[in-house]
Amino acid sequence: MAQSSRAVVIGGGIGGLTAAAALHRHGWQVTVLERAGSLAPVGAAISLAPNALRALDVIGIGDQIRDLAAWQGDGGLRTPSGRWLSRSSAEAAAARFGGPLVLLHRSTLIDGIAALLPPDTVRTAADAVLADPGGTGRPARVTAAGEEWEADLVVGADGIRSAVRTALFPDHPGPVYAGFTTWRIVIPVPGVRFASHETWGRGRIWGTHPLKDGRVYAYAAATLPAGERAPDDEKAELLRRFGDWHDPIPAVLAAARPEDVLRHDVHHIAEPLPAHHRGRSALLGDAAHAMPPTLGQGGNQAIEDAVVLAHHARDLAAYTAARLPRTTAIARQAVRVSRLNLTGNRAAIAVRNTAVAALSKAGPALFLRGFDGIADWRPPYASEQAPLGKR
Repeated sequence: MAQSSRAVVIGGGIGGLTAAAALHRHGWQVTVLERAGSLAPVGAAISLAPNALRALDVIGIGDQIRDLAAWQGDGGLRTPSGRWLSRSSAEAAAARFGGPLVLLHRSTLIDGIAALLPPDTVRTAADAVLADPGGTGRPARVTAAGEEWEADLVVGADGIRSAVRTALFPDHPGPVYAGFTTWRIVIPVPGVRFASHETWGRGRIWGTHPLKDGRVYAYAAATLPAGERAPDDEKAELLRRFGDWHDPIPAVLAAARPEDVLRHDVHHIAEPLPAHHRGRSALLGDAAHAMPPTLGQGGNQAIEDAVVLAHHARDLAAYTAARLPRTTAIARQAVRVSRLNLTGNRAAIAVRNTAVAALSKAGPALFLRGFDGIADWRPPYASEQAPLGKR
């Protein structure tokens, strides 16, 4: 296959743009088709662990993102009364995994990756359809907005409701409800000082974390039937469920407006796909392995997928072999963690909290242990990336 091969990326989110940037560095001609009218991301903040930051090094912006790290000093797990179950620090995390954990707004990451692409790479308001996944001796075909593209590679990065996944694997059952809903807020909260934390209650979770720009990122989760919504507004719902929890949660809620609160039910792919590719088409991110957010690895794994796919773009079976076992294991771990930290059983909660406290006294905080085998991942071929202009 010639070095001037063409790739079409369906989906302009974090995974799709990272794949486009990585393929561009390998000499591919890339077109990104995004169905929305702009690249403005849906959602609030994203946590990037050292594994994703190392993947971003491959496309040249890892250090730029590391500079946005805001977590300093202590942090950890708490109970709704404020008692610490487990404590750690930014320094301990960096020492354990060889780098920081960075929390930033999704738009900041999107803008940084998009800036790596040539002008006119991204086409918005382009609702793409995979017309043919391609095969031996036959290019893939994509249609959008009355146009058609032939491609040596199509990347399906179109999210949890992926039409590309359905086209490639029509018999797969697709995503299922994970059993809980989430709320997210990014706002300024002047005058409030706090240690970064996640708090586990009975069938409920709250997290509060600082961003480098001075705003606060807060998220919450609760086990509820799918499709429920607040009878008034979602800020009021959060006040009912979390308003009497420890500081700074009441202050965050007081500073939030109803329109600042995003709510989404959580779905995941419970049955792994048979492969992450078919023909000349490949899936990445939520399209391939949507997982609960309880490990904060959904976006991280999409970034990993992207740089691995660019490396194996001419051998998609190797891409599946590299990614399917890892993402399946991490997705299953995320499900197990969600069952642990969102349990509503009082006896199980007492046992859980006692075990977390005991384990944390005996060694590294549970918060850090949960990232073992995940955050220490490194792209084994990073040195093989072709510098721009020397392809």
